[in-house]
Amino acid sequence: MKLATYILTSDLADAVEESVSKNFITFDKIKTYLVGHLPSVVNFVFSLIIAIIVLLVGIRVIKLVRKIARKAMKKTSLDRGLQQFLDHLLNLLLYFVLIMIILGTFGITASAVIAIIGSAGLSIGLALQGTLSNFAGGVLILLLKPFKVGDYIYEDTHGNEGIVKEIQLFYTKLVTIDNKTVVLPNGTLSNTSLINYTHQGKRMVEIKTGISYQSDLKLAKDMILNTAMKDPDRLQEDICEVFVSELADSSVIIGLRFWVSSENYWHARWRVIEKIKYALDEAEIEIPFPQMDVSIRNVK
Repeated sequence: MKLATYILTSDLADAVEESVSKNFITFDKIKTYLVGHLPSVVNFVFSLIIAIIVLLVGIRVIKLVRKIARKAMKKTSLDRGLQQFLDHLLNLLLYFVLIMIILGTFGITASAVIAIIGSAGLSIGLALQGTLSNFAGGVLILLLKPFKVGDYIYEDTHGNEGIVKEIQLFYTKLVTIDNKTVVLPNGTLSNTSLINYTHQGKRMVEIKTGISYQSDLKLAKDMILNTAMKDPDRLQEDICEVFVSELADSSVIIGLRFWVSSENYWHARWRVIEKIKYALDEAEIEIPFPQMDVSIRNVK
């Protein structure tokens, strides 16, 4: 019995000794690893702190530089759209420089980044094909100037229209008549046909009104002409004319044309249409709706 107890105690002691020995070996390995890599960990933490500081300071510097640049451009005769484009381009370049500086704190040089970009140039070019197309489109828009900030345009591809609010590096923003913002790629705008309604500074209002064949045509033309002539937004130096546009199935179509400044177009159009309706009602001139005469014959 004593022999068995001794053997059991001896085995237990050996197991404990072996376990302690293994733990000491593991601890020594961890200690050796930490001691060997401690400088690298410290350097990384230090670089990370420096990078965060550089990022925060850099963002404030970029905002300050852009503010100074915008003030300087406002004092020049540069187009507003060109000012916005240059502002976004400056912002992009400054952030690129900031990223290069931050990478430098981790030991990554600009030449290494350029080498990586160069080696992957084809893949990057394919991935950024749409972006580069939009950038090139923005440059073309600023050079050729089919429109500028403040113009009212209509693009044919998707039927979007509105006032140009901003011309950015890659996109142009429109504000619609109901105050919605439409973002259009510059590449699309530079490669599609569009209508610039405000380029000439004035627009022609064209209104067509149908009257019945039984109504007094001359009286209707006089009343429509007088309504347009009295409108306060009509440009007095430009022609105002009334004419028979079409002999339609159910009505005689009378056309009206007069000119207004571009900014007054919609209000003048809506106002004149309403007043024409009141004037024709007062003169008891009928505005007919489409109708069809059906004849029924009894065949015996």
